Amino acid sequence: MYPQTSQPNGGGGGENVGPAMEFNAWRALQKATDKTRANLIADVIGHPKGAPSVDELDYMNPSLEKDAIRNHLKTLRSVGVLEELEIPPGERTRGFPYKFYRLTDDARALFDRNDLFPREPWRRQYERVEKTGEIEELEAMPRPNSE
Repeated sequence: MYPQTSQPNGGGGGENVGPAMEFNAWRALQKATDKTRANLIADVIGHPKGAPSVDELDYMNPSLEKDAIRNHLKTLRSVGVLEELEIPPGERTRGFPYKFYRLTDDARALFDRNDLFPREPWRRQYERVEKTGEIEELEAMPRPNSE
């Protein structure tokens, strides 16, 4: 049985896939279903603003080093599953993250077609995690172009 990988809107993948590349659903699923990357995707989807920083992902995944998280995020960005949101230099707050990661529209549509990573259960799961004051403060930060 193969996942439903058709492109109802002709593909496109956002800024991280590149203008000449179309979203490759099969490749996206291959990368997204790795256990560690799937956990990161679940944390992105579960995040109250749908766009956590590396610091927040690090807190939610204590067994991973920040560099490993960044490498997994880079892989997910390269196949159009995640996109990076960045606060412009003049608007950044010193000591706080300025890069955040959210699911692309193409990835959300692919996951919805295949009943993967539903929002509400992952949001409820994320809410159950006990967080430090610092993490709660990071969660409350505004995100550029977030949902």
